[in-house]
Amino acid sequence: MSTFMPKADEIERKWYVIDAADKPLGRVAAEAAVLLRGKHKPIFTTNTDCGDFVIIINTDKAVLTGAKLTKKFYQHHTGYIGNLKEVQYSTLMKEKSDFAMQLAVKGMLPDTTLGRKQLTRCKIYKDAQHKHEAQKPEAWEM
Repeated sequence: MSTFMPKADEIERKWYVIDAADKPLGRVAAEAAVLLRGKHKPIFTTNTDCGDFVIIINTDKAVLTGAKLTKKFYQHHTGYIGNLKEVQYSTLMKEKSDFAMQLAVKGMLPDTTLGRKQLTRCKIYKDAQHKHEAQKPEAWEM
């Protein structure tokens, strides 16, 4: 018996909406990563992009558990000598909660061209309004 390998034109993509209100940031990001990779489908293979589109709404209302708001930092380097910038997650969640969610989802996808392509199908919004009603997205329950 031969192994089934899905072709690019055989893959059917759906749209899902995840509401992040009052849910932990990491749990929402993990569910989104599963949907983006397509691991919930029976045709999943690691070398094929068979994931779906994901819309994450209400990232302003997502929570961080424990003391992560005060102890966790987002660090990035500007490229100049000695310019390592740090932003505390309490500030990041107030000002750019959609960016914090994107960082979490990106960290749960593979660091390959396939992972970068999957991340482009993730649409993240701070509030409940999004512009993808025409795609008729289904609500994904966690």
